[in-house]
This record gives sequence, C-alpha cells and structure tokens, in this order.
Amino acid sequence: MQPKSYDALLLASFGGPEGQDDVIPFLRNVTSGRGIPDERLEEVATHYRANGGISPINAQNRALKSALEAELARRGINLPVLWGNRNWDPYITDVFREAYDAGHRRVLALSTSAYSGYSSCRQYREDFGMALVETGLAGKLEVDKIRQYFDHPGFVEPYVEGLAEGLNRVRADLAAQGAADAPVHILFATHSIPIGDAENAGPRGVEYEGGSAYVAQHLATARAVLDRVPEAAGVDWSLVYQSRSGAPHVPWLEPDINDAIAELPAQGVKGVVIVPLGFVSDHMEVVWDLDTEALETCRNLGLAAARIPTPGVHQKFVEGLVDLVCERTLDQHQAERPALTALGPWMDVCMPGCCANRRGEKPTVAGMDSTVGVTQP
Repeated sequence: MQPKSYDALLLASFGGPEGQDDVIPFLRNVTSGRGIPDERLEEVATHYRANGGISPINAQNRALKSALEAELARRGINLPVLWGNRNWDPYITDVFREAYDAGHRRVLALSTSAYSGYSSCRQYREDFGMALVETGLAGKLEVDKIRQYFDHPGFVEPYVEGLAEGLNRVRADLAAQGAADAPVHILFATHSIPIGDAENAGPRGVEYEGGSAYVAQHLATARAVLDRVPEAAGVDWSLVYQSRSGAPHVPWLEPDINDAIAELPAQGVKGVVIVPLGFVSDHMEVVWDLDTEALETCRNLGLAAARIPTPGVHQKFVEGLVDLVCERTLDQHQAERPALTALGPWMDVCMPGCCANRRGEKPTVAGMDSTVGVTQP
C-alpha cells in the first residue's frame, strides 16, 4: 500500500484473565459459538488457576506497549499507542469508541501474531470489522493492519540470539554429565491448528511446503534462524506443535511436542533446545505447555533441556515492529521491506479468500475482499 498519515497505532492481542473470577468468562469468550460446556472449560482453566487466574499476556502487552511508545518517541514519531484485545478487557470495540471520541480517524493495527492463518491474521481483521459495525464507526474510523512479520529481521534475530545461548547451555549441562559430545536436537514449537485451517492459510492456488502457508512460513523461518547460528551447524531439528484443543475427530497439525520428545532418546539424543517459534511473548501456552509440560517430559526422560525466550520486548523486536509501522506511514516512511525468507515480504493487503475459515466469513478490514472499510492495494 501507499504510505498514509495515521493518527494512532493499535496494539491488538488475544487477551487473558486478570484473576480467578475472570477465567471461565474469558474462556467462554474464546470459545464463543462452539457450545463447549463450563465443565470442559474448567479443564483448561487449571492452567490459569495455577498462575493465580492471571494470564501473563496482559503484563507482557503492557510492557510491549511501553516499549513501542519509547521507540516511537526516540525516533520522533508522534503516534499514540492504543491497546485492545479480542477476548478480554480492554476490548477492541471499546478501544475503537475511545479512539474516535479522542479524535482519531485513521488507525494502523499491529497484532501479536506473526504468521498467516485464520486465528493469527484473518480473525483479527474480522474483529476489527465487526467492531466497526457494532460501534457504528464503519465509514468513520479507518483501520489498516501491518503485514505478517514471520520473517522480518526484528522477529528472527531474538531467536538467533536465544538459540545460540540455549545450545551452549544444554551442551554445558551435558559436559557436566560427562557427555559433552552427545547429540542435541532442536525443536521449533508452534501452535497446532486444524489441518483444514492450515490448508486455507494464505492466498489460494499456491503450492506451499508442508501443504500450507502456515507450515511453510514456520519451516522457512526456522531455517532463517539456523542459518544465523554457527553453533547449530550439523544439529538435527524439527517443527513440532502444541496446545491442541477442539473435538478429537478433527485432525490437527502434528507431531505434538511431547510425542516428539518421547521419540528422541531412542535416536541417541541426550539434549533438547526448545524454540517457541510461533509465539511473540511468554504467555500461558508457553509457560504451561512448554515450561511445565514439555520440560517435564524432558526431565522424565533424562534429557538436558532448555527453552529459549520469545521476542517479548527484545530491543531488536521492538525496533523491527516500529520499522514495520514506518513501512506504512508518511512520517519517517521506510521504503525498504526486509524479509529473511523467499516467502516474504508478506502482503499489506490480504488477497480475496486469504485465510478463510470454515465457519463462514464476517465483515473484515485490510483485505481486497473486505466488506468494511474496503482497502485497495
């Protein structure tokens, strides 16, 4: 898209409960329309309840908002940062009302999801579109969205740093056990999604490695990380999945990370480095599914293991996000669109049917098939 003058930046995220009483209402929001009883939701609620009913994602988004504000100010960019969630307070609808009342008319949105897919991209565009309809602001408040940034240097570099440190840590642990030369395996972990949603990710009519843009983007980004870590030369690696939910009869992407870990000892592997490649911050699905369950699986099997950090508020990540903002703004416009894989740079405006969902489409923004605030390339 051609650069524009925006008057606000929206940090859009998933949201999470802030206390024990919030947990079930939050999970009802997340699973709205799927008819899941509270008894089933309570099984998932145990993850949050073990953390006091508080999702780490809220504090992380507050920290990221502050870091973005500081980086924008450092560059002399006068762009207020708003924060809105899909599933908990502050809700996107409320933020749009407040933004309009404050005089904002053109908002650029940044989501905390780097990859293509319904939940990671299109659902945000639908939430923006539905919020404009529900608030009566369609045609009054313009909302655009920055491109998916899975292979932007600002997203990749924190993993490069973390993987090098993680490999050194695991090898030091093995050396202390007298197994300095034992094989180590790298597991790049991301959120599992239904195979149907994976196949619908990205533009239609394109053949992707692994059968979908979602899988192909993760594989390409993993290689981009490995290529920049000399310590990883010759180390075996694989892409694994976590956090599966939903009906058992619906096929999801596999292998599950715990199943993959269980097979490693028979291959002679003695150490594991887990790279949470699919996640921007250390939210509940990282803290529980990786730090609790996956690392416990490693301990039970006698494997030396380390889970490296997510980008969080790493300075390179924050700078990269502001670079992405500057690709779209007239103020300090950045014409260069860096990408570290052959798949990128990803598009600013989504193609028709991109990341369509089997449950039907809703009003969207930032796409050529948008029904609210139609955007043209």
